Amino acid sequence: MSRTAWAWAVVVLTTVALAATFLVTPRFPVPVPESGPPATPFGWSGQLSLVAGDGMRGLRDGTGAAARFDDPWGIVVAADGTRYVADAGDNNRIRRIAPDGTVSTLAGGREGFADGTGATAAFHTPSALALDGDGNLYVADTGNHAIRKVTSQGVVTTLAGGGGPGFRDGPARQALFNGPIGVAVDGAGRVYVADTYNDRIRVISREGQVSTLAGGDGPGFQDGTGDQARFDTPTAVAVDATGVAWVADLRNDAIRRIGPKGGVSTLPLQPDLDTQAGPRRPLALALTHDGHLYVGELSTGRVMQVMRDGRWRALAGHLPGQRFSRTAGLAVDAAGDVHFTDAGSHRVHRIAPMTAAAAAAVTPVGPAPDDPLPDTGGRWPLAPQDGWHEVVGTLGEVRGDYQGESRHHLHGGLDIRGDVGATVLAIADGKVSSPSAAWGFDGLGEGLAVGALAYIHMKVGRTPRGDLLDPARFQLLHDLSGDPSRIRVRRGTRFSVGDALGTVNRMAHVHLSLGPPGYERNAIALGFAGFTDVYPPRIDEVALFDTLDQPIDAKQDGRIVVPRDLQGIRIVVDAWDQVDRNLPRRRLGLHALGYQLLHPDGTPVPGFETPRMTIDFQRLPSDDAVQVAYAPGSGITVHGSAVTRFRYSVTNTVRDGAWAEGAWQPASLAPGDYLLRITARDHSGNEAQARRDLPLRLP
Repeated sequence: MSRTAWAWAVVVLTTVALAATFLVTPRFPVPVPESGPPATPFGWSGQLSLVAGDGMRGLRDGTGAAARFDDPWGIVVAADGTRYVADAGDNNRIRRIAPDGTVSTLAGGREGFADGTGATAAFHTPSALALDGDGNLYVADTGNHAIRKVTSQGVVTTLAGGGGPGFRDGPARQALFNGPIGVAVDGAGRVYVADTYNDRIRVISREGQVSTLAGGDGPGFQDGTGDQARFDTPTAVAVDATGVAWVADLRNDAIRRIGPKGGVSTLPLQPDLDTQAGPRRPLALALTHDGHLYVGELSTGRVMQVMRDGRWRALAGHLPGQRFSRTAGLAVDAAGDVHFTDAGSHRVHRIAPMTAAAAAAVTPVGPAPDDPLPDTGGRWPLAPQDGWHEVVGTLGEVRGDYQGESRHHLHGGLDIRGDVGATVLAIADGKVSSPSAAWGFDGLGEGLAVGALAYIHMKVGRTPRGDLLDPARFQLLHDLSGDPSRIRVRRGTRFSVGDALGTVNRMAHVHLSLGPPGYERNAIALGFAGFTDVYPPRIDEVALFDTLDQPIDAKQDGRIVVPRDLQGIRIVVDAWDQVDRNLPRRRLGLHALGYQLLHPDGTPVPGFETPRMTIDFQRLPSDDAVQVAYAPGSGITVHGSAVTRFRYSVTNTVRDGAWAEGAWQPASLAPGDYLLRITARDHSGNEAQARRDLPLRLP
């Protein structure tokens, strides 16, 4: 073949190869271990079990469910089965869970920055953990902007950073980090750091030099090499056997891959195959022995299995009654079992292959119902904090979408009226747990989460003009054009009672949400100075409908005639509440409702000795429950109306975060006259007395 022919062949082959990079989905090579467990199966069924934690925020060593954590985050599993957990919040400790489940404290005991042994050492919001081949732990000490090292005997030293927030490469003790949350160690002993608020991935060499592997100045979303790549709030990093670093790029909703030379690419996730959304706000990562991933989500709490070719499946947290509040740390043991922390629920769990014996076991998830409330001292989020303010919305009320759907979602908190521009004040001492604690910049739903409380409908960290209230705690980010784009508040930031959090936006009220996502509780339980409610709820109507939503309203001798052959009857109650000193037009939703069947003389029908309390808004269920709790005609149904109708479907069940449709079966009763009595109760315990009874006749 001539030189010209060879040259053309090279050109053609090169062109085809370049085109293939655009047409073919990258398939990242899988590390092949020399020996060990079999390949990780895709889509395996896992059985959830509780490792430790009783679901109540606190500090207590003990065995399994007797132990208590505050903000359990990073987790690793040693070769002997010992698990180590970084417990942040007010605990600031590294905890150890022995193979038999006994929980103890390895190091730390106060919030601060001090090296030492055991309780003499101090951390500030420890996050991810990593384990090297010698059994040493590495801690992303977020609040101290440092990477710490902990021996198996609890001796704590500072590996790098600790000079306050900033960005500087160089010798480890002179280097600067900005709220690092993720950490990993490779086989050669190099320490990788997800330098979260610098939006970079850094590396600490064995010689103690810090360098930047990838990421540039400011958040963004761009593949490339070194400082040409961009991340946005990376929170976890894991390194596989080939030297590839995998990154949970939180605010980009992406899993990123960094080659040994700093080349960054984005894992292309395959299209949805089962109508579930792919990983959203990836927070935690863990690698299997053969290089596949488990991902913990911030948005939904799910644990996802993500393969290197982009296939993914939800492994846990996606089933009914299995909602995790914040899957913050993940680890895989030698058997392939997955261990993870649920930070907002103060628990540690394990996922193992499903067995017939374990399938019937019930594992507690979420925070305990009696998880301690923040100490608010009766304060309001507006001045005067010890004076009365008008409550304009309660937990569980029906809300529309302003596009014609009046039953779109459930109201998730307590609304307190405030003037536009008024300063929103912290009602309790609290510490930011989420790496992305502020959201909705310049929108009506803008808010900030501090501890167990979220403050919504405000300009977070800003005056009405947009000036920062406290630049040390609130960072204003700008987009590429230089315009303000969002507020950052670091994980670990503390706020004290009375601190300014922002200013009321155009919604003209502060929305207080209590509890982690998926487990919101009724904020009225906090108690507010001067708040009283002696008014009983008011029932406007009790109505019956058949399964086709046709009204049952024919009467005989003043009684509703109910055919006994109907397959099911829905009971709908139109009711509302008012609290002391509120405007008369200010209708609020109820706390609990139920129904009871009585004989004409008032004695209960068998099975109805007490009311069947079917609706209870002590804890908020998913928005999917809104059309189960509320009947058609609920919400604001007339444009421009200021009156909300609450038409409760009391034959359905909505309580304890769960919901189900139901019906009253009249065929279960003998023919005769009866009395249907409604129980309608507000949070203060007042019950409706008027219009609660509906006389019935079953022919």
